[in-house]
Amino acid sequence: METAPPPIRLRHLWRHWLWQIRQWRQHQQSGSAARWLAARVWLRELSLRGLAADFKAALSVALLDLPQSMAYAAVAGLPLQLGPMSSAAAGLCGAPLSTSRCLIMGPTNATAFMLFSYFAIHPGLDRVAMLSALVLMVGALQILGGLLRVAEMAQLISRTVVVAYITGASLLIMANQLPTVLGLELPATPEALMQRRTLPGMIWALLQNLGQISWSALAMASLAALSLLGLRRLRPRWPQLVLSLLLCSAVAALLIHQGIAVETYRAASFTLQDLVPDFSRLFSSRFFGDCSQLFGLAVALAFLSTLENHSMSKTLAARHGQSVNGNQDLLALGMANLGCAAMGAMPASGSLTRSALNEASGAQSPLACWINGLLCLGGVMALGPWVAHLPKAALAMSILLVAAGLIHGRQIRLCLTATGSDALVFAVTLLATLLLPLHVAIFTGVGLSIMLYLRKASRPSLVEYEFNERGDLAAAPEGAARHHPALSIVHVEGELFFGAADLFRTQVMQCCADPHLQVIILRLKNARHLDATCAMALEELHQQLRMQGRWLLISGVTKDVYRVLRDCGLLDTLGREQVFPASPGNPNVATRKALRRAQGLLGTEEPQVKIFFNPGRSASLH
Repeated sequence: METAPPPIRLRHLWRHWLWQIRQWRQHQQSGSAARWLAARVWLRELSLRGLAADFKAALSVALLDLPQSMAYAAVAGLPLQLGPMSSAAAGLCGAPLSTSRCLIMGPTNATAFMLFSYFAIHPGLDRVAMLSALVLMVGALQILGGLLRVAEMAQLISRTVVVAYITGASLLIMANQLPTVLGLELPATPEALMQRRTLPGMIWALLQNLGQISWSALAMASLAALSLLGLRRLRPRWPQLVLSLLLCSAVAALLIHQGIAVETYRAASFTLQDLVPDFSRLFSSRFFGDCSQLFGLAVALAFLSTLENHSMSKTLAARHGQSVNGNQDLLALGMANLGCAAMGAMPASGSLTRSALNEASGAQSPLACWINGLLCLGGVMALGPWVAHLPKAALAMSILLVAAGLIHGRQIRLCLTATGSDALVFAVTLLATLLLPLHVAIFTGVGLSIMLYLRKASRPSLVEYEFNERGDLAAAPEGAARHHPALSIVHVEGELFFGAADLFRTQVMQCCADPHLQVIILRLKNARHLDATCAMALEELHQQLRMQGRWLLISGVTKDVYRVLRDCGLLDTLGREQVFPASPGNPNVATRKALRRAQGLLGTEEPQVKIFFNPGRSASLH
């Protein structure tokens, strides 16, 4: 049971702070708080049948995860082995803390291309050497967010922003892979890289070099597309990506043996020694400089991966009537990224395609994600020699097809036709994604959606009522002649946070313009989320009315609003006899008490009553 806070006095303010800290710690210990080991919950429910199902699902996912994560490493411009290493570290370190049954953590398309776009505009940076510091910051931010229970804030982000961002990132990924599909060697100078960091720049560079198309690369890309699409249609349960790349590698080896040049990842092959991360820069004097330079990118990556992880886990859980702890899963993602930093790997997020495959394969618990991490760790150790035979054009075509599958026409159509605000947010986010660095574009869309939301939420409704001929309080007829009452009841509905303060103060002062007005009753029964800004507006209104010899009464005060008035000392400023808390049993009893108080102040038994009306809004008096 919540205890009452100590009375606030400046000399005893520290007692109030200690009470607030105790309340926060009690809430931390509730069921919504993150736990450090969720595995002990789902391991107790695991059976032999569930273990077999998890292993089968993990094997299916690993056959997709290994080539797909290498593809994401190629998107980010990193050594190919850092993709599977990310899947391995994320599964081994994050799964024991996760509450989502089917979620698979590892590298994703969007986070990989965000890495690429950032380092493309900073070509002088060593992305491999700075990667551990970057992923370490991402993991630390997510662990802090999990402990502070900020995962619920993900639901405040408009889905329109996510759809536009994924659409734009997919278009960028497709355009970025087209030169490799066509076998084009584009200039790698800093000026050329700066030109190709936007979609128009990529297309222009592609058009300028179309005369250099390599037909062997185009043939490998076509073979990869035909085999992958054919397997999807004819054998949807088979590991299509693995089989497609194996086929292309075999054909490429045959062509090379016949003397036909085929561009492969021969220079990208790796040994077990290459899997050992290099922490020389992490423990050098340049570490804090790297953190300062990469902090903005780390925040963007942490935000995007949190959004992907939260939306994916919620979607999968809803399909099976289960519940997940968003803060616990955020903590698991943070630990997964700390594991990625320890292995020098890419940042991890919640994977859409691999999680969907894990669910379709019958996963029963997060153990499937852990086993997938173990299989990826074993697989990456055996991949080194095989990578040398992988055609670059075949892997690029696989990435292009995966990116194309992320563009959903129906979702785009819904975003463009639902409301004008959604259409504006989608258009601005998409353009920002195509023209700006991705770590800037994501916050551009989020910022615009929040501003539009605050614009809607910051319009409290003030409704005019008056006593009719029978003496009942009812809505005033439209167009009725206004009287000059001594008493006004301002019925307020909506959010009373900082964004609504100016509009709230302006509309109330319009009511006070009547020189005959002596008493104002603010009816706050349906007003919510009073904050310090609106509390100061109330205090200024009270002081201004008292200077004019008028009175301000507040009725229908809910518990939350009453607590704010009490804690900030405004209750004593207004006068406790002028504030009338709401009664759950009778919603109008507070207004009745305020009317009696007004009658006493006016010295009359039947004051003429007028309730202020904002003609642009309408509501009912409850």
